[in-house]
Amino acid sequence: MALRPLLLRCTHRGSVRRIYSLLTWQRHITSHSLRAKRQTGLIVLAIETSCDDTSVAILERQEYMNQTNRSSTEKAGDHHDLSLAHRVIFHEKITANNDAYNGIHPLVALDSHRRSLAGLLQRALQQLHHHDQPLDGFVKDTRRSNREGMADLPNEYEDAPKRTPDLVAVTRGPGMRSNLAVGLDTAKGLAVAWNAPLMGVHHMQAHALTPRLVHALQCSPRSSGGGQGGGPHPEFPFMSVLVSGGHTLLIDSRGLTDHAIAAETQDIAIGDCLDKAARVILPASVLKAPFGRALEQFAFHTNFLATTQAELVEAETQNVASQADLSATPVSVERCEPSTDYDYKPPARRQDELEHRPTQWGWSLGPPLSESNGRKKSSRRMMFSFAGLLSFVERIIKYEVGPHGNPTTAPRSFVSVQERQTMAREVQRVAFEHLASRIMLFLESRPDWVGDTVVVSGGVASNRFLRHLLRSVLDARGYKHTKLSFPPVELCTDNALMIAWAGLEMFDAGYTSDLSIGPIRKWSLDPKADDGGILGAEGWLQDGQTEQSAHG
Repeated sequence: MALRPLLLRCTHRGSVRRIYSLLTWQRHITSHSLRAKRQTGLIVLAIETSCDDTSVAILERQEYMNQTNRSSTEKAGDHHDLSLAHRVIFHEKITANNDAYNGIHPLVALDSHRRSLAGLLQRALQQLHHHDQPLDGFVKDTRRSNREGMADLPNEYEDAPKRTPDLVAVTRGPGMRSNLAVGLDTAKGLAVAWNAPLMGVHHMQAHALTPRLVHALQCSPRSSGGGQGGGPHPEFPFMSVLVSGGHTLLIDSRGLTDHAIAAETQDIAIGDCLDKAARVILPASVLKAPFGRALEQFAFHTNFLATTQAELVEAETQNVASQADLSATPVSVERCEPSTDYDYKPPARRQDELEHRPTQWGWSLGPPLSESNGRKKSSRRMMFSFAGLLSFVERIIKYEVGPHGNPTTAPRSFVSVQERQTMAREVQRVAFEHLASRIMLFLESRPDWVGDTVVVSGGVASNRFLRHLLRSVLDARGYKHTKLSFPPVELCTDNALMIAWAGLEMFDAGYTSDLSIGPIRKWSLDPKADDGGILGAEGWLQDGQTEQSAHG
């Protein structure tokens, strides 16, 4: 609730005792009633500022009457009629304009957060006030409408806002420390103003949990899922493949806070590799941020030579949802089936993965880690490496190719569009097959693994060719039964809605954050890491623990 109007009224009447009573009452309801409401109605406001995207979301959970699950012996209103549903009240983001730098400039991103966050929060709260009534079929939360005791207060308080967030979630790390601090400090102020719990969220955990968010939205009554209810899906354990400009991780996700890293990059991330490859491969006329998306579009646009730049931009606009307003985010995990749009033949055997595929221009891109490293066979090591692939691409663009397919020292004067397109396709194929090879090594070496789903998330997960390639490789290697789960494209990149969901799941598990927490630049997911993983960070509070007791 907004205390400012109430405090002003009390102050004008000179009633210090009423101020004290109101604050004491508010502290009391927060510590007790929110825990009672954990499985019913909750409003979560979330903030994401880890890199160059400023995003705010409001996610609401409500109970609703589930008619489809009621047996003939149960009466309407029985406990078994009630299911949990979720709806997105607000979700927008603003991306910093880094076009002049061909990459993310830290100061430009930081300034964008400072300029954009307050306006997004203002619009979010306005939208929240416009959604004051529950959806049709939802159970009215009398506790919220009365604000846990507001009905007992004098009538002079009845015009105070009825709906404010019950939980404030914010990205705590990993990410750019100064950027994280903008969102975290703002979230702390909101948590204090609303007397709501604070939740410092692990950014990569939120990416891994995104398909569970999508499933929860799909199961809500107004969605195409039909409101069938049920627990979050996919259930643990599942494999998480987190691929972005800053991360390449293969993770055995065994629980909400238990994520064991099976493989990670030893040099640069896959998204960084593709972005930098795009800068050297793409003609200047089509090089535009985000570079990874531009690389994909350039590689697989079959009529590129006869297509103008304006037509390319129009096609992209039609195929990719607006990044400014994400409130209409699709609520279904996209099915991943092999597509006929790509002329791609997956490697049928392990040795096929290591073969070079020469092009008509004489060069070929070798698979990363395909050479022996001393006595160790690098091709079977559970790790990723993309720096060598990027380096080779940069060299064949810059230098003439010799008779054996290797770059010489003679500078190239011209590279045709056709060769650039082939290069764009090949760098994606080799990078994605390298990713797929470690998924296959994990599955083949873990016959006891009981999971059946591979969750792929992060910015690179929006690449359609990656989705096609992974499905094709799994099918060709005998893993047709293994499910691939990709969030909608709009939720692959950084966004606040995934932060809201991760915060809600952590709150359900009994966790909140101390108001003293700070941003974390590097933060592992794995509990066996040196920093202790998600729960290894300082500042976690569990049910029944206050900030005073946490500080001893």
